[in-house]
Amino acid sequence: MVVKVGVAKLGNIASGVMVELLLDERADREDMQTFMATSGTKLEVEDVERVVSNLIAYKPDFAIVVSPNGVLPGPPVGAREALKEAGIPVVVITDDVTTKKEWAALKESDFGYIIQKADSMIGARREFLDPVEMSDYNGNLVKVLTVTGAFRKMQIALDAVIDQVKAGKAGADLELPKIVMTADKAVKGEFTNDYAYAKARAAYEIAAAVAMVNVKGCFMTKGFENYVPIVASAHEMMRSAMILCEEAREIEKGCDGVVRMPHKKDGTIVSKTTLISKPE
Repeated sequence: MVVKVGVAKLGNIASGVMVELLLDERADREDMQTFMATSGTKLEVEDVERVVSNLIAYKPDFAIVVSPNGVLPGPPVGAREALKEAGIPVVVITDDVTTKKEWAALKESDFGYIIQKADSMIGARREFLDPVEMSDYNGNLVKVLTVTGAFRKMQIALDAVIDQVKAGKAGADLELPKIVMTADKAVKGEFTNDYAYAKARAAYEIAAAVAMVNVKGCFMTKGFENYVPIVASAHEMMRSAMILCEEAREIEKGCDGVVRMPHKKDGTIVSKTTLISKPE
């Protein structure tokens, strides 16, 4: 059986850059296939409607909806509701810049969710953010989510849904992930060295704190002379988090302890630590 996974990318968060690639890192899995549609950089209603229409036409076994502000009223919520009405189970992947009250409806719903607390919003002020700064920030953030283990935990959670479909489950019978990705959840099982573990955990905490710094700079502060230093400091925080991740991974390399968990062609996940060895 080939499991069909639909991916809707609405706007941009770093988790959306890699989500379908994490499921098939060498493009050789024979048990699943993905189809991705995107609204581009914006969250315009018409663009999102086209994305949803394409996903419904694809008829996936389940869909992943990736967007910022995934619980606020607007196109992302409308997208997952439309997919649900079409009978397609949905896993929501989003960032975390809202309050516990705003999360309640999602957490109590039938939707799956993965809330990436460290997938922090960017410092989107015109006086500061140009295309290079945007790309540099996202590169640092992808590194943090990768090395800390947040991406691996997301991938494993989605693989678990694929395995359920392969086992014959469908629709409302699927057990969808309900994960709030904290630092402790991200780094669990990722490191063989305690110092590497501590550095990665620190990196995740710093990256998660970036969100509210950028909220302050983008929405709560007036005057470019006041808000530019704030958003610039947030980007420096993310760079520092990335450097901690680099240091953590180098420690793991130095003790030949990097955890590797590739997919086999049938989707089975195997693992190894020492570099010159075969995963089992």
